[in-house]
Amino acid sequence: MVIRRPSFAGMFYPADTSELSTLMDFFLSRARGVDDCYGVVAPHAGYPYSGKVQAASYSCIPSGFRGTFLVIGPSHAGYPTCTSAVDWGTPVGVVEADGALCRSLDVDISDEAMIARENSLEVQMPFIRHRFPGAKVAPVLMGYQDYGSAMDLASRVIEAVDNFSGDLRIVASSDFSHYIPEAIARADDHYVIEALHNLNTEEFYKRLAEKKLTACGYGPIAVLTEVCRHLGATEGRLIEYATSGDVTGDFDQVVGYASIAAV
Repeated sequence: MVIRRPSFAGMFYPADTSELSTLMDFFLSRARGVDDCYGVVAPHAGYPYSGKVQAASYSCIPSGFRGTFLVIGPSHAGYPTCTSAVDWGTPVGVVEADGALCRSLDVDISDEAMIARENSLEVQMPFIRHRFPGAKVAPVLMGYQDYGSAMDLASRVIEAVDNFSGDLRIVASSDFSHYIPEAIARADDHYVIEALHNLNTEEFYKRLAEKKLTACGYGPIAVLTEVCRHLGATEGRLIEYATSGDVTGDFDQVVGYASIAAV
C-alpha cells in the first residue's frame, strides 16, 4: 500500500502528533458552524494563520461522519486535473483514499501529481483525520480553473456522485485575497463571496473578474457550488472570515480566509 508522506508537516502545521492534535482541538472547541451541510470551502494556509477558519468549516459537518470527503484543491504547481487513490499520511494517522470513487470521476489518475508538494490538498488531511477518523477521501487536484473547465469538472463529479451509494461531503480548498491591504481584502472578498449566497456560479466568476480577486481556488469553489446545488443545497452561508493580519498584526499585506457552508 502506497502512503503519501506529508510534505508540509513542521511548516504549515506541527509535525508532532500531540502538538498538532492540541492545536486542532483548540480551534475546533471554539468553532461554531451549522449542524450539517453538503460541503464547505476551507482555507489551506498555515494553521497559525487560517486554522481558526478551517476549523469553522469542518465544524459544519458532524464529527461522527464516516463517509467520504471529495476534496478539490487548486494545482499550484501546474499539474492538470487529476485524482489518485494514494492514501494520505499525516502526523495524526493515515487518511484512506476511496479508490472506487476516485476511479469513477472520469479524470486522469496521477499518483505523481498527488505525491508532489501541494499544500491545497495536504493541509486539509490532518483536520479530516482528526475530526473524522473513520472517513475516507477522494482527492482532486484541479488544473485549469476557468468557467468552462469548472463546469466540465462539475459535470463529471455530478455523474460520479449520482452513482455513489455512500455518504459524501464536498470540500473546496481555497484562500481568498493575497497580499493586499486588509481593508481592500475584506471588502473585495465579501463582495465576491456574496455571489455564493444564492450559489450563483456565473455571478461569482463575474465578480472575480471585476475585482481581479486573487483567490487561488476559485475553480474548486465553483465546482463545489454546482455539485452541492445539484445535491439540494440552496445557500452558500459565510461561517467565518479572517485575514493573516489578525495574527501577524501586519494589515498592509494580508491573505484572506473564508469558511463557507453549502446548506
